[in-house]
Amino acid sequence: MSSLPWLAPSAATPELRIALSSLLAALAIFVAAWLFNWLVRRALDRLCKRYDFAPAFAIGTRRAIGFLVYTIAFVAILQRLGVSGSALWGTLTGFVAVGAVAFFAAWSVLSNIFCTLLILTTRPFRVNDRIELLENGEKPGLKGRVIDINFVYTTLHETAEDGSDTVLQIPNSQFFQKITRRWRG
Repeated sequence: MSSLPWLAPSAATPELRIALSSLLAALAIFVAAWLFNWLVRRALDRLCKRYDFAPAFAIGTRRAIGFLVYTIAFVAILQRLGVSGSALWGTLTGFVAVGAVAFFAAWSVLSNIFCTLLILTTRPFRVNDRIELLENGEKPGLKGRVIDINFVYTTLHETAEDGSDTVLQIPNSQFFQKITRRWRG
């Protein structure tokens, strides 16, 4: 007899057996997903070489298939460990809804940041240039001398006809939605 009775097979509780079988099943699901992903990647590589597909296509397809396979495996493992499908689905849709709201809330800021990078790289105008932002080619628009370009706004110094000075802050995305007239210097 063993001096450690808790190691004896008859002493294992049903909960411990269920937990061990669930962990072994989860491990088996992960190994099966890895093996399936490996086989699909090899088949895809052969297919891409045979038909001379672009490397970018192969890389993108491998990533998409890997994401899909491991997502399905993750859901199967969670279900095997006792997480209900409806609770998992509710959690997933909640996260997607919050992510969508956050994305739309940040869209304007991200758009302006991206447009700033385009302004700084393509250089449609520079600091100290005089520009005019037109609605269309006929009507006069916002005009002034560029005094600053930051991640969200381009700041223009405008002198009105009566001699008063104003500062305009125009979101950078507007320069890609409207016509810009530029005078150097």
